Amino acid sequence: MTPAHPPGGGPKADPDHVRVTPATADDIEAVTDRWVELASSQREYGSTLLSDGNRETVRDSVARGVVTGELFVARDDADRIVGFVGFSLDHGGLDRDRRRGVVDNLYVDPDRRGDGIGSALLSAAERALRSAGATEVGLEAMTANDRARSFYRSHGYEPHRVVLRKRIDEAEIDDADHDGGDTGGTDGDGPTDDE
Repeated sequence: MTPAHPPGGGPKADPDHVRVTPATADDIEAVTDRWVELASSQREYGSTLLSDGNRETVRDSVARGVVTGELFVARDDADRIVGFVGFSLDHGGLDRDRRRGVVDNLYVDPDRRGDGIGSALLSAAERALRSAGATEVGLEAMTANDRARSFYRSHGYEPHRVVLRKRIDEAEIDDADHDGGDTGGTDGDGPTDDE
């Protein structure tokens, strides 16, 4: 996907001297570092992602985002990256009645939160997805991260799907096998993939 940009360069940002631009190869390490910070901070909300353990995989993903144009960064007056957003068109294997874009990650440096940078990044990703043919955008936020959920609600996002999880151990699995084998799973009447 090649995002469309307004005349004069990349997407514009807030008036507080921060601009949103497509990421470049020179940004790969800085964005990877910020993704590691994001993953680490999400652990307090119950995320199971390992931050440093995924560094190489994330670096590869960031590099792909640079090549495809699906990664924007927010830069301050000193040209430092103070946030990023990754996004893509959903290429899942199921046919849909609309073309869906996905915001994969949105991060703003903690000391710059509340400055409008997240809004500028999200708007830039939405414009790029719309120009690529998306008619709706989906994203995920940790249930316990009230600030993130409030931010997305303020931008028109509404809950669509709930992911449930349960931690299990061997004893629980053995007990379920002796109780008739009912695993409490789906009843088979519909897809369990994103609807």
